[in-house]
Amino acid sequence: MSIIQDVIANLVEKENGQPEFIQAAREVLNSLEPMVQKHPDFIKAKIYDRIVIPDRVIMFRVPWVDDQGEVQINRGYRVQFNNAIGPYKGGLRFHPSVNLGIIKFLGFEQIFKNSLTTLPMGGAKGGSDFDPKGKSDIEVMHFCQAFMRELYRHIGEDTDVPAGDIGVGAREIGYLYGYYLKIVNANASVLTGKGLEFGGSLIRPEATGYGAVYFALEMLATRGLDVQGKVCAVSGSGNVAQYTIEKLNQLGARVVTLSDSNGTIVDAAGIDQEKLHFILELKNFRRGRMNEYAQKFNVPYYPDKHVWEVLREQNIKVEIAFPSAHENEIDRANAESLVKNGCVCVSEGANMPSNLDAIQVYLDNNVLFGPGKAANAGGVAVSGLEMSQNSMRMSWSREEVDQKLQVIMKNIHRNSLEASEAYGVPGNYLVGANIAGFLKVAKAMLAYGIV
Repeated sequence: MSIIQDVIANLVEKENGQPEFIQAAREVLNSLEPMVQKHPDFIKAKIYDRIVIPDRVIMFRVPWVDDQGEVQINRGYRVQFNNAIGPYKGGLRFHPSVNLGIIKFLGFEQIFKNSLTTLPMGGAKGGSDFDPKGKSDIEVMHFCQAFMRELYRHIGEDTDVPAGDIGVGAREIGYLYGYYLKIVNANASVLTGKGLEFGGSLIRPEATGYGAVYFALEMLATRGLDVQGKVCAVSGSGNVAQYTIEKLNQLGARVVTLSDSNGTIVDAAGIDQEKLHFILELKNFRRGRMNEYAQKFNVPYYPDKHVWEVLREQNIKVEIAFPSAHENEIDRANAESLVKNGCVCVSEGANMPSNLDAIQVYLDNNVLFGPGKAANAGGVAVSGLEMSQNSMRMSWSREEVDQKLQVIMKNIHRNSLEASEAYGVPGNYLVGANIAGFLKVAKAMLAYGIV
């Protein structure tokens, strides 16, 4: 058995009950097999064993009072996974599905995603099983303030800089940051994704979606293809999905799907800018559901079904897929349906939206596959740029930030492609991204000695 398989076996034994974390670790570690013999120093220093164990795990209770005066209690988490190349950096997720295994999987992925950006950021993740859906603004504020009462002692501009994720948007970031300022009496860059009025960066809301499209463009260009005129599927309807659609519209593609936790719409005519404006208002301000879109624009709505299930059942042709909702939304059957119906490229806007079986289908059928740690790194990249602007006490223009984002995504693509070629699997972005991200962190860990 190889050293990699030994590490995986040990992880499965020790971390039983955390399937998402084990899945993420297995995906990364298996893809590192081609490099093991070339770097015996990593084996001697047990880098592979050490990198799957967080620096620390913080778990705490979050008591708060709802609008009826009832005391509610949630669990809060922050997993500071690895700071070898910079301060811990990674989002906060507020969703009922949040547990320690989910946060560890996200934090582990974040190590390599942040490394790929070339910016000095370590990997972390946090969140709570609190559900902001259906809560009043006052209830969300009460929860965020209670959450920050514990989190503040573990973060800092040179220590750990959280951001948003699922369930944590501009409203939540504002409440969290406002309470942090009240506690510490210092206007420090300890959160990113802030509003423009208090230190945020232009392009930050758009960055993950735009970046996923930019990465797809780079992959397609290797085969002389483009997105113009292509039929695209996007899942989810949050920040990432919204701005993926906006960029695809600008480039002449046609997006035909969107979804939320209640169901999926299929709009064969395409979700143009007018329809997108409706979605922005529906989701970001009224916090409504996608069935309202179906009613307004008279398109099919499939309750309690996700995008990839609908595409498979309805046999809908899609050329490019942007899974942008949540982990493991695409399984083998859905991946096989995508391939059968003409999909040539998958660029992941979410974290680990394709399970291991689905990824194998892409690779076996020569589908261009941009794994989330590479394709959706635009969000954390612009978070890093926000930190830089805060440190310099200045702001860059929209055009400057977008240009920097495009350069970063091009570099991620180039580094991933070059790593795949250097280690004998040309064109395999999964292996290339994992090796490129891992090498930088591993070399830093090696330099520090056994710490």
